[in-house]
Amino acid sequence: MSLVELIAQADERVLAASGLACLDRCLPLLGGDDEVLRPLWATFVEGAADGWSERLGQARDALGGPGPDEGTEDDAARLARGMLAAAPAVRSDGGVRAWADSCSVASLRIHQLLDPAEDASPVDSCRAGGTDGVSPLVAAELRRQVTVIELVGGHGPAGLLQALEVSAEGRRVLQAVVSRRARGRA
Repeated sequence: MSLVELIAQADERVLAASGLACLDRCLPLLGGDDEVLRPLWATFVEGAADGWSERLGQARDALGGPGPDEGTEDDAARLARGMLAAAPAVRSDGGVRAWADSCSVASLRIHQLLDPAEDASPVDSCRAGGTDGVSPLVAAELRRQVTVIELVGGHGPAGLLQALEVSAEGRRVLQAVVSRRARGRA
C-alpha cells in the first residue's frame, strides 16, 4: 500500500502521530534537543488529546516560533519550521489529516534537499509508490513514514514506542547529514 493510501485510511491518532514523527525527525533543522517533542508524544500514551494544544505551545516556545530572521534560514529549515507552525491546535481528524499529509510532503522534500545524491524525482510520485530514481536518503524517509503509520495503526501502545524508536533513528540520520553539511560550508 502506498503512503498516500495509508494516510487516506488512517484515523486521527495515527495521523497525528505520523505528522509528529515527521516533525520529530526534522528536529535537527530547528535546533531543538531530542526531548522537546516528548510531551506531545505523551498525549498518545495518556490516551487523550486534551493536553495537545498546551504542549504544542510549549514546543513552539522552546523551538523559537517562526524564527528571528526567516531570511537566514535555508529551504530545509523553512520547511521544518512550517511543519511546526502548521500543527493544529486541536487534535481532530480534519486538522491532523491535512497536517499529516503536508508534513509527509515537507519531510520528504527536506530529505531530498539535504541528500548529496542527485534526486529529481517528484515527492508526490514516491508517496504514491513510484520509487524509481529516488535517492537513498529520501527512500529511507519514505520507509520510516510508512513504518510509523503501520506501527501506530496496528500495534497500539507498543507500536507507539517502536514508532518513537523509528523517529529517533531518522533524527540521528538527519543530524549526521546536517552536521556533515555544516562542516562542508565551513
